[in-house]
Amino acid sequence: MANDTSEAPTYTMGYSEEFLQLLHRRSLETHAAHLLPHLKAGLNVLDFGCGPGALAVRLAEAVEPGELHGVDIEASQIDIAQAAAGDGGHANAKFHVADVTDSLPFDDDFFDVAHCHAVLTHVPDTQAALREVKRVLKPGGILACRELVVSSCFVEPDFGNFDAAWATFSMLLAANGGHPQMGRQLKGALLEAGFSDIQAGGSFESFSEPDDVDFLHRFISDWFFLPQIIAAATTFGLATHEQFDGWRASLDSWKAHPSPFAAFAWGETIARKPQP
Repeated sequence: MANDTSEAPTYTMGYSEEFLQLLHRRSLETHAAHLLPHLKAGLNVLDFGCGPGALAVRLAEAVEPGELHGVDIEASQIDIAQAAAGDGGHANAKFHVADVTDSLPFDDDFFDVAHCHAVLTHVPDTQAALREVKRVLKPGGILACRELVVSSCFVEPDFGNFDAAWATFSMLLAANGGHPQMGRQLKGALLEAGFSDIQAGGSFESFSEPDDVDFLHRFISDWFFLPQIIAAATTFGLATHEQFDGWRASLDSWKAHPSPFAAFAWGETIARKPQP
């Protein structure tokens, strides 16, 4: 049933080792708690934008002997996901290179559940993606989404106006066709796409314990201050090199503070494909 995929948009976050470490910290309990009550053995699940499969293999465990199909536009991520599934003995997990805005390699009304995490934030054509997901969902099937609300993310204390760094990240996403506030726009997007029974909520992913603070400091330092990120921001006229230098110093001061705290803000929805 495989189809050729169309040319995909550039993924703002890239595929660096630092970003993969962030993905591998995710679990169903911490990053898909809104979906957990709806999972049971025997369901067929689509994880679109699955990346290296950190959540997908956990979804496969939750619905075994049902099937988990993960799709991503990046072949290298599918290779990692397939290896993870093989190493973990997840025979019910299958992965495909595919574009959710194009023709997914599945029949109509195939899945009981579709799931995405931090995917629609990066997809320029939200409605094209939702139409294709709706096509492959069974009538009454569930769509679960969790997406960033960049304007509500923070570090505290904020030394040197680090809020401006969040704003620059938001503008980078938007300049690349993304939707930095998608987490708070989900309900409207799902309604426009024809989904029903939409339940919307939100949560914070917190960084307070020393290990979490160390990780976040290392992640932001190693990713946000990558030469290609700085080059993109300065080329678009979104920030200056001097601002990046100041934000780097602010981040170091945050980590050294006696009570550093930070959080990513997420919007979450559960919706259903209407019955005929």
